[in-house]
Order: sequence, then C-alpha cells, then structure tokens
Amino acid sequence: MRYDYLIAGAGIIGLSIARELIRREPQARIAIIEKESDVAKHASGRNSGVLHAGFYYTADSLKARFTRDGNRAMKKYCEQNGLFINPCGKLVVASDESELQGLEELKRRAARNGVRLEWLSEEEAARIEPNVRTYRKALYSPDTASVDPVEVCQCLKRELVSSGVDFFFNTKYTGRSHQTIRTNKPVFTCGYFINAAGLFADRIARDFGFGLQYTIIPFKGIYMKYAKNKSDVTTNIYPVPNLNNPFLGVHFTKTVDGSIKIGPTAIPAFWRENYKGFHRFNLGEFIQILYYEAKLFLTNSFHFRQLAFEEMKKYDKANFIGLSLRMVKAMDRNGFGDFLQPGIRAQLLNKKTLELVQDFVVEGDAGSIHVLNAVSPAFTCSFPFAEYVAELIGEKRSAVKSSLASKPEEDLVCQVT
Repeated sequence: MRYDYLIAGAGIIGLSIARELIRREPQARIAIIEKESDVAKHASGRNSGVLHAGFYYTADSLKARFTRDGNRAMKKYCEQNGLFINPCGKLVVASDESELQGLEELKRRAARNGVRLEWLSEEEAARIEPNVRTYRKALYSPDTASVDPVEVCQCLKRELVSSGVDFFFNTKYTGRSHQTIRTNKPVFTCGYFINAAGLFADRIARDFGFGLQYTIIPFKGIYMKYAKNKSDVTTNIYPVPNLNNPFLGVHFTKTVDGSIKIGPTAIPAFWRENYKGFHRFNLGEFIQILYYEAKLFLTNSFHFRQLAFEEMKKYDKANFIGLSLRMVKAMDRNGFGDFLQPGIRAQLLNKKTLELVQDFVVEGDAGSIHVLNAVSPAFTCSFPFAEYVAELIGEKRSAVKSSLASKPEEDLVCQVT
C-alpha cells in the first residue's frame, strides 16, 4: 500500500485537496482513507449548503481570501457538472438601533474583501423579501446561493475515482511511524500525508508533533424545517452576528430545492460525535472536553457562560422558533416540523488563551500537513483552500530538497542514510 499522497478524511476538504493534487500531478498515486462508509458523513454532508459571499471576515484572514473566490469556483463546478444551485441571495437584518453598527462593519468588510453587498431601505428589502422584518435598513448579498453539499461531494468522488484516486472506506487512522500509516485495516506508506480528518484532525496532528497548542471543542448545530410550505420566505435571512465569535446566529436558510429551514444552534457538545443520545459516546473525549468547557465556563472566556446558557435554551422548540420569527413579519409558528439531523462543528480552541480560533489553521513540514480548523465557511472555500494547501505542500517539500542540495557531500550521505 504505497502512495505518493495519503489523505485522511473524505469530507469536502480532503476531496478538494485530492482533486487539486491530481490536477497538478496527474501521475501521482493518491489514496483517501475514511473511517465512515462513504464521503461527507459528518460536517461536509450536514451543513446548510449555503455558498457564502465573504463579507463576515476580516481582510487579513484566510477565510476572507477564499470565501469570495470559493463562491465563484463552487458555482462554476456545479454548473459544469449539472448540479443544482439555488441563487437565492441573502438579507442581513437589524432588530434595533444597536445592531446598525454591526451592519456598518459588515459593509466595511465587504468593501475591503471585494465582495458585493448592497444597502437597502426597509422598503427595498421588502421588495426582495416581502416577509422580512428589519430596523431602518438591511444588507443584501446577491452572490449568496445554496447547493446540495452531499451531491457536490458525491460528484467529486466520481471525478476522483475516474482520475485514479483510490478510496478506502471504513478505514480508520490508528497511528503512524515515520511515513508508515497504521489503520484498522491495511498499513500504508506514503511520500506525503495529509490530515483533513475534521473532528479528529487535532488528535492526528499531535502524532506528528503539530497542533500542540490546540484542541477541538465540538459545537452541535441543529436545524428545523418549516414544513408548511416553501413560499413564506424566498431568500436567506440572517441576523447581525456577534463578530467576536464564529457563530452567525439562528437564521432562515433556503435550501437548494427551495425548502425553508431555521438554525443552526451552536450548543456545546460533550464528545466529538455527540449527535444524539449516547451514540458514539467516548469517555476519554467526554472527560477532556468537559475539562476545557469547565475552564471556559469558569473564566467566561469570549462570554462562553452566556453563550452556553443561550444555546442550551434552543433545545426548547418554542424558544428556537421564536428567535427566527423576529426576522419576519408573519409566519405560522405551528408550521415548523421536527429538528433535522444535527451536525458537529469541529471548532478549534487555543488551550493557552482559551479563545476560539476564528480562521483556518494549517501546520506541516516536508512529510505531512494538517488542516486543523476547517470550519464554516470551509465548504464554500474548499477549492481555493485546496490550492493553498497544495502550494504549501510544494513549498515545504522544495525547501527540504534545497536544504539537502546545499549540504556538503559527507553531510548529504549522512542525511540520506
């Protein structure tokens, strides 16, 4: 089982990196290992499907850099492959005077990031979405759209298989020794290892000496479908977010088929795959995560205490629905169905500062690279982000080759030996 590149994780990031590598090196032998039975079984297949435009993020961030370009690249990919797109746009609305400053900041960020974002009066907003409620004005993003994330990932899988990439499903990373990767099935050797394992990326990275200052704190995101009809809302409607944390608040999402759902929550979870009940309960994870969540609660870092209380209240359907109804003029409270399947956000925490990491984090060397914080809008960013990772891999491997070439002959022999 010898490969030039071995990728752990068959979510959107692992798939996109494989696609970029095979594009650059058509003869490379590439394999993807995935502990589940198919692609996109976790965050990549459980997200909203919204293609964000790129105005939430500061101009110096990787997210700002990749969201705008990723929005265009993903739309192009869907169009070329006959995949569905709902070009529904997005309204960001204010509830009172205090939130107008938040709208102003989003508009400034959009301008710096080169993203289209338009000011609308209440009357203009109502022409786009007759049911929307906002205070004085709103922002409109015409480039926001929705796709089916599972459909996209399945299309990528078919493309990769046709390009010669090997998939090993139900194959879980268990450890490594140099460039030998152990799994619950085969043992692999590889020229380069790429960790895109989402919820378990930090754990794998530590085996290679990376990500030592970080740990994953999982947050559960739950949506609820509006079952009455598809017409009461025609565009995405978002509140002004708290820009001090990475969560966007409960909002209305128009899915690719025109359905309406509200969410998500950002409820602190107690183990990495804490989707429902005690499914996949892990005592070790529970103890470690509870330890860090207790520290966050006691120190109240980034107002975690208030966040935890507010998010836990969202398990109450009446409260959850009430948060969404603030953004619309009229909607049937009884028209909502049950909670949809939850997703888990693999949110990175800096263990020293006790702050949530807002941007993507990638660490690596000449033998491996580790994607440590591929959280929303990672799906939107996936194609340009994969180009970025491929460039990093090339730079790190070239740097070592250059270093070896510059060594005296006797040192070089020693190094090779």
